[in-house]
Amino acid sequence: MTDLHDCRARDAADPLRPLRDLFTLPEGVVYLDGNSLGPLPRATAARVARAVEHEWGEGLIRSWNTAGWYEMPRRVGDRIAGWIGAAPGEVVATDTTSINLYKVLSAALKIAAGDRPGRRVVLSERSNFPTDLYIAQALCEERGGELRLVGAPDGIPQALQGPDVAVLMLTHVNYRTGAMHDMEALTALAHRHGVLTVWDLAHSAGAVPVDLHGAAADFAVGCGYKYLNGGPGSPAFAWVHPRHADRFWQPLAGWWGHAAPFEFTPDYRPAPGIARYLCGTQPVLSLVALDCGMASLDAARPLGGMAALRAKSLALTDLFIALVEERCTGHGLSLVTPREHARRGSQVSLSRAEGAYAIVRALIARGVIGDFRAPDILRFGFTPLYLGFEDVWNAVEQLRQVLDSREWQRPEFNRPQAVT
Repeated sequence: MTDLHDCRARDAADPLRPLRDLFTLPEGVVYLDGNSLGPLPRATAARVARAVEHEWGEGLIRSWNTAGWYEMPRRVGDRIAGWIGAAPGEVVATDTTSINLYKVLSAALKIAAGDRPGRRVVLSERSNFPTDLYIAQALCEERGGELRLVGAPDGIPQALQGPDVAVLMLTHVNYRTGAMHDMEALTALAHRHGVLTVWDLAHSAGAVPVDLHGAAADFAVGCGYKYLNGGPGSPAFAWVHPRHADRFWQPLAGWWGHAAPFEFTPDYRPAPGIARYLCGTQPVLSLVALDCGMASLDAARPLGGMAALRAKSLALTDLFIALVEERCTGHGLSLVTPREHARRGSQVSLSRAEGAYAIVRALIARGVIGDFRAPDILRFGFTPLYLGFEDVWNAVEQLRQVLDSREWQRPEFNRPQAVT
């Protein structure tokens, strides 16, 4: 059995502990929602202020050249590439995850139709993140395709055998459960059936090991404001395997993706490679903030990089699961997240038939910030850059007190809010 002294000793011995000082974290708060919005890196405010006051304020339009604004989508993309198993020049930081998914899924469907006429189905999971399903549904309706959903991951292998399946679209780490797919195995299986793969890395990039080239994946998109700490609504990213990058235009053929945007020709000529997946003028201030977020993640490289982050993530989530099962028994909590390390992302999800939303609200009032996912999920994200083992102990202690006291039944914790 682990006690508080043990947790403090583990924190003292943790080589990643100094990284906590890179973030602005309110005193008395245990932040377990970095899988929804990463905290503010300390360097971000000053860097964005410099971009506003000096680059924009003094440099004006000249800063597209003198401050390197024009290259930012690819420069920040290269920083992201190093954490997802992509090569320099293969990733752009741009737009939102939903918009980028529309781009790459459209390209994937075009390639599939060209290589194997008659393939028109996008295969996914019913539990995939809803916006991915909405984008796929809209695109299929537009193109005369079909979105086909399986109810559970073990149904994917059989569903891939359908002769009309064009694309397998999956989120690497499930947003509700924290369950992680074997990207390499599923990509290989899809390819054996002539199916392309699109991976959503929103809950993976910066949190778990990702090797897009090692898995021979085809397309990937991901989020900048979760584990990459780019700030609310920060640009997302897109990756396309070089074997596909120049085969088709992406559907949003904007001027920023033109081969020579400042020639202002009336005809579209796509830029080579991943640059064609840009669209309109890029959000410089948001890219500056995302660049700072990536700098905070890059600070882990000399301390062991992703291997060290992953080892600590698993240790934190193991401890949380163990303490909940030791200290919160008899309250109807069930573990949803897989226990197996190879199948677990960097979060722990618990379910409870009654009061899950109110319990999360009561915890937030006590300074333990997680979130709720309908209909019955209490979700807790564990970012090893800034979380420690004492944080885990304190979070579970607060959960125990909320449950024992039935504090969650108070009316103010049962009133719904717009964002859960």
